[in-house]
Amino acid sequence: MRAALIVIGILLLAAGIWIVLGHGSYQQTDTLLQVGSAKVTATRDKALPSWLGVASIVAGGLLALGGLIKR
Repeated sequence: MRAALIVIGILLLAAGIWIVLGHGSYQQTDTLLQVGSAKVTATRDKALPSWLGVASIVAGGLLALGGLIKR
């Protein structure tokens, strides 16, 4: 159980740092025009919000610390 908490905490820390540094993104596809069965779409890359990275860093730190301290 302790090892699992530490591993999950470290993974969350790494993901949070990755997001805060601006490397986390996702794609969003919007339909611009649709006439019958033909449609025009646009795909954009959107960055993940930085608050998500900070929350991941905090949660990962708490889990890793909890795994190290728990007896």
